[in-house]
Amino acid sequence: MSVPLHVPYAESRPLPPYRALFAVDAKDFTGLPAAQHGPVSQLIPQLVDQALERAGLNQLRDAQRFPANTGDGVVFGFDPVHLPFVLWPFLGVLDDVLGLYNRQAVGPRIRLRASVHVGPLPDDGEPGDGNGTARNDMHRLLDSRPVKAILAAASEQVTHLAAILSERVYEDVVQGAYTGLHPDRCVEVSATVEGKNFSQRAWLYVPSPSGNLVRAGIKPREEPVGAAPAAAPDKEPSTERRGNSQHVGEGAAVMGNVGGDFTYTAPATMYRGTNQHWGSGDNVAGDKQVGDGSHR
Repeated sequence: MSVPLHVPYAESRPLPPYRALFAVDAKDFTGLPAAQHGPVSQLIPQLVDQALERAGLNQLRDAQRFPANTGDGVVFGFDPVHLPFVLWPFLGVLDDVLGLYNRQAVGPRIRLRASVHVGPLPDDGEPGDGNGTARNDMHRLLDSRPVKAILAAASEQVTHLAAILSERVYEDVVQGAYTGLHPDRCVEVSATVEGKNFSQRAWLYVPSPSGNLVRAGIKPREEPVGAAPAAAPDKEPSTERRGNSQHVGEGAAVMGNVGGDFTYTAPATMYRGTNQHWGSGDNVAGDKQVGDGSHR
C-alpha cells in the first residue's frame, strides 16, 4: 500500500505535535571488540533508565515516544513538559550513574555524548513516527565536532557525559529559567558535522568537567554559580600560557577572554569551533586539530 506524498506549499495541513528528543551514543563504540557490541548495546538503555528512575522521572521512562536502540546508544521522544527536568537533574544523575558503573566495571568504560532538541514530529502511532527535520538535527548535534572534542579532551576518570543542547531548547528552557540548569554552566558553540551540510548554534553542558575545562571556568554542578572562584592551580612544568597562545601537555586548554586561534592536537579528533561563549562572556574562536601528539 503506497503512502501519498504531500506536495510542499501546495496546501496547508495541521502541524505535527511538538516533541522533545533525547539521544545518547557511546564514545569509541566501534573500537570495541565485536563480542562486546551486543552487551554494551543492551547496557546503555539500562543505564539511561536507571538514571531516569534516580532522577524521579519514572513517568518519562514509561511514556517514551518512538524509542529506538541505535546500537551504540538510544533515542526517544517525549512530552516537552519534561524538558526542564531532563536538563536538570537528569543529565547530572546520568553522569553519576555512568561514573559509578565505570568505577566498578571490569569491562569497557561507558562514556556518552547526549543531545537534547525539540520540534514538530509526527506521533500518530504509525511506523514513520518521530521522523522529520527535528530528528535529523538532533542526530547531527550528537555527531557534531564540539561535543566529540570536549569528551575526547576531558579526563575519562572524571567526565563520563557531555551533552549538547539545541538553540531552541537553550532559549526556551534554560534562558526561560524553567530548569535548575543555570546558563553559566553552558558553553555556546557552532555545531558542525564533518562531511555534512550542517551548522547550528548550540550549547554544551558537561555535568562533571575536568582538567582544562575546570581551568577554563566551567563549574561542576555541585558548586554554586555565585561562589568565589577557586585559587589558580600551580603552574605545571608542561603548561605555558602567554597572551593568546597556550601550550599544554594534554587536553584542550581554554582560558578567559581568549581570542585568535585555538588549536588542540591529540589522537583522532578534529574540532573547529567559532562563536563560543564560556560562562558569562569569555569567547573562544579557532581550530582544534589532532594528529601527531603535539599541542599548541
